[in-house]
Amino acid sequence: MNHYETVFILNPVLSEAQIKETVQKYEDFLVSRGAKMISKEDWGLKKLAYPIQKKKSGFYHLFEYQVDGEVINPLEVEFRRDERFMRYLTVTLDKHAVAWAERRRAKLKQKA
Repeated sequence: MNHYETVFILNPVLSEAQIKETVQKYEDFLVSRGAKMISKEDWGLKKLAYPIQKKKSGFYHLFEYQVDGEVINPLEVEFRRDERFMRYLTVTLDKHAVAWAERRRAKLKQKA
């Protein structure tokens, strides 16, 4: 099982309920295929560096999880099919990135 991190930007015209439903749908998608969710973060509405689909902002979310590599392609196909997604990026984390993510999560817990 590899360690992955996916950041995605949702369309800013979505309601709070639609955003929660979308995030839950893709979390369930991963868990149903054997993923172990490590962290899920909502970064909120952020201004984009450049317009995407004539939108200047978007709702950012981050998933950190462990799953087999063959699950990533079907996940990204689902992202492409869903018009609520403006952009997404999935990366494999090496041991240094995993350690950095753990430190980041610990720092966030201290702030809360």
